Amino acid sequence: MDLIEAIRTRKTIRAFKPDPVPQSVLREILDEARNSPSWGNTQPWEFAVVSGSQLEEIKKGYLEKGDSESAMEAGEPPDKPEPYLSRGRHQGQKEHELLGITHDDEKGRAWWRSQNFSNYGAPCVIYLLTERAYHFHNKGINVWPVYDCGVISQTIMLLATNYGLGTVVQASAVRHPDIIRKVIGIPKSKVILIGIAIGYPDWTARITAFRSDKEPLDTLVKWYGFT
Repeated sequence: MDLIEAIRTRKTIRAFKPDPVPQSVLREILDEARNSPSWGNTQPWEFAVVSGSQLEEIKKGYLEKGDSESAMEAGEPPDKPEPYLSRGRHQGQKEHELLGITHDDEKGRAWWRSQNFSNYGAPCVIYLLTERAYHFHNKGINVWPVYDCGVISQTIMLLATNYGLGTVVQASAVRHPDIIRKVIGIPKSKVILIGIAIGYPDWTARITAFRSDKEPLDTLVKWYGFT
């Protein structure tokens, strides 16, 4: 697939078929993704790729905890300032409208949250990890491993598109790291940064037709030194 086509085609998928993703395909994706750049070639990423019964156990734990307080390790803002708050609300409203979930439909909203906690039915999740001692140190927080893991996340998602796979990057997937650690034995020395749910998109689901709005280029860019 052409790179420009992959960038334009890739989008967040929130409904997956149950079909398993072959380990060989996942290996190829991650092997190619290793070519992503990182600060000083530090390559601060590690991956825990989970499927099958162990992923089902993680999902079960998440559904049991539900909306309980997040213990996300990489940190999350307590409040979003504008314009980020409005963008997030607009996104949620559009999803609910597409699904026919009204403002007072508590049952529908609870169902949609449960889909989030179960990775939208994805048969596999790639958890990105980084070394705790590199991320947190006595002078504060080193942001570069998080930045670098963001770079390789995009590479993984573009490669997945080339294989006919869909992805969704989920902060909620690492909301309860204790559950993940218990099921697959990730040591405390690793920070669980983010989860990428991956699988074959269910194109029959209404939500799969959804595409997020993007800000116009001219609202994001200022040009200097051009005539």
